[in-house]
Amino acid sequence: MIKVDEYQMRIRDLRKLLDETAGALDIETLRNKLQTLRTEQEKPEVWQDLEKSKQIGREISVLESKIGGFDKTASSIEDSDAMLQLILEENDESMVEELDGELQKAEEDMEQMRIRSLLRGKYDANDAIMTLHSGAGGTEACDWTEMLYRMYMMYCDKKGYKLEELDRLDGDEAGIKSVTFTVSGVNAYGYLKAEKGVHRLVRISPFDSNARRQTSFSSVEVIPEIEEDNEIKISPDELKVDTYRSSGAGGQHVNKTESAIRITHLPTGIIVACQNERSQIQNRERAMKMLISKLIEKREADRLATEQSIKGEIKKIEWGSQIRSYVFCPYTMVKDHRTGCETADVQGVMDGNVEPFIVDYLKKS
Repeated sequence: MIKVDEYQMRIRDLRKLLDETAGALDIETLRNKLQTLRTEQEKPEVWQDLEKSKQIGREISVLESKIGGFDKTASSIEDSDAMLQLILEENDESMVEELDGELQKAEEDMEQMRIRSLLRGKYDANDAIMTLHSGAGGTEACDWTEMLYRMYMMYCDKKGYKLEELDRLDGDEAGIKSVTFTVSGVNAYGYLKAEKGVHRLVRISPFDSNARRQTSFSSVEVIPEIEEDNEIKISPDELKVDTYRSSGAGGQHVNKTESAIRITHLPTGIIVACQNERSQIQNRERAMKMLISKLIEKREADRLATEQSIKGEIKKIEWGSQIRSYVFCPYTMVKDHRTGCETADVQGVMDGNVEPFIVDYLKKS
């Protein structure tokens, strides 16, 4: 027997959440803004200005994503309600499974839309520039940094984001010492800004013949990519520009000339580098965009009187600084009766000694 009250309650709750989200997004204002931007995009003078055309295109893409998600969820809710009414009228329970699927889809769409409605920060809609640095752990840390890099590549592929590598320094034996890349897509910075901080890995080392447990650290820096800002003025006298040959697979041109660029902003000590493009001019343009983004980040941090506003607290890339831990080492849970804390009884520790440590669980998004 179909539980009519349960389905009606689910639909009623979804409609209530939809109304709340509409208010949070100010959906009617967004629709009017989208129409205004589409009208402006059709003007001939806009297409003559490439940068302005790109900016308007990005704004339209963001608005279409928000409005499209809202309309899609609203349509799913109405389809679910119509399907429930049809089941009751026809007294046909063969469609109950389809109704469950439609309601589940509507609930998932609603959750995603609520998350997007929270991304209302000044730079949340921007693309992101991410930098990974290996920390304490030597070759282990370099290998862990490469693992993190692959993880973000898979995440971007799943989200439909475009990832472009800008600068990379490989480890001496394995892995990556540091890598900088951009992530392009709707709300890329908003979704990725929580990743900034130190990430810790605990595992049995593949580089240790004795198969001992090793702890490795890697830091993740995330800043929004900002095309231009009228308040940021950079004098050529404030810049130290170094050129060098790009690393990597090479080719007809890349490794034969000093096309890579490293720019140091002398007043702040900020350093940016780019070696992805084929020419020195293109690398310089990308590096200057990165520098502007970092200067804006510093300006925002100073304006709010704390570096935690955008960049987060600066910590050493070692024990006690991690924001997240990935524990792959075999263990069994043991409760300490003196403290009441649960610890992990690690197996296979060197010399047979058991070393307890607090286990951090990775929260899955």
